[in-house]
Amino acid sequence: MLAVNFLLLAAVLFCIGVFGVIARRNAVMVLMSIELILNAVNLNLVAFALMNNNQEGQVFALYVIAIAAAEVGVGLAMVLMIYRNRKSIALDELSEMKG
Repeated sequence: MLAVNFLLLAAVLFCIGVFGVIARRNAVMVLMSIELILNAVNLNLVAFALMNNNQEGQVFALYVIAIAAAEVGVGLAMVLMIYRNRKSIALDELSEMKG
């Protein structure tokens, strides 16, 4: 029963993250929404590991945490470079960057 509660919480976090990616226009808020999605994935992995009495889900969660850390570093670097060039981090203004 405890793992079901974790899965419901992960589903709510995932939905909030997807809504944030779709609805936001600020690049930093989109990055934060992606972090929410990755945290929901981690919660799912740990909950399924708890349900199956194994450790593989926790190991995969560590990999996802490492990927999330790299995503934050690269994402914030991109946001800073865009801000330096455009003086704005609004995603609507980035449509001119298409190649």
